[in-house]
Amino acid sequence: MRARAPSSAEPSSSAGIVDAVRFFGSRRVAGRAGRPSGQHDGADGSGTPQGDLDDQELRDRIETLLLRVTGNPRTAPGQPRHDPRVVPAPLSRDRVAAWLERSGFAYFTDSDGDLGGLWHGRLFYFLVLGDRDEVLQVRGQWHREATIERLEELLEACNEWNAEHIWPKTYTRVRDDGSVVVCADTTVDVEHGVTDDQLDQLLQCGLSTGSMFFDHLEDEYPDPLRAAP
Repeated sequence: MRARAPSSAEPSSSAGIVDAVRFFGSRRVAGRAGRPSGQHDGADGSGTPQGDLDDQELRDRIETLLLRVTGNPRTAPGQPRHDPRVVPAPLSRDRVAAWLERSGFAYFTDSDGDLGGLWHGRLFYFLVLGDRDEVLQVRGQWHREATIERLEELLEACNEWNAEHIWPKTYTRVRDDGSVVVCADTTVDVEHGVTDDQLDQLLQCGLSTGSMFFDHLEDEYPDPLRAAP
């Protein structure tokens, strides 16, 4: 099941509508009350009197203003410009890397262009997936390995966790040499974009919940796991 990140565009749009209404409303009132005697407002600044805006024209102007603020390509020239602090912007590896740098995390970029780093001694990857780079995944791997004889009980531990927790999804992998590794990932579809705050929350969620699961395994398996039971 994919969890969709909540959008913050609606609250921003509502605030924009209020501001736009105040802008147009105050313009019409102030234009009359604050105008020096003998002067008239004009649509082009020429002094030609301008008639009052009817409701439809007012709505059209407000809609045009809002579309320009949000960077709609139908009203703004060139590529739409989003402020990711306010308006959800497309996900990208560059944005994830910028978050890692702002957070002071040491990270690397592998041969496939994926970002990774160590968090409390465990390896985590920060992946941007999907046909349109619309899926964010934080994938962690437990730093300990187990023998193949431990596979069944580790699978049971993963299933129990998945039944009781939303995040992360946990599972095992068997390597060619027969060793077993345990993984955890948090995957979120952000098709409609994500703000900086939302991206921060999602990345922190992937790291913290993955670490919680690995801490749980540490409590369950304090032995080295290299020896068969």
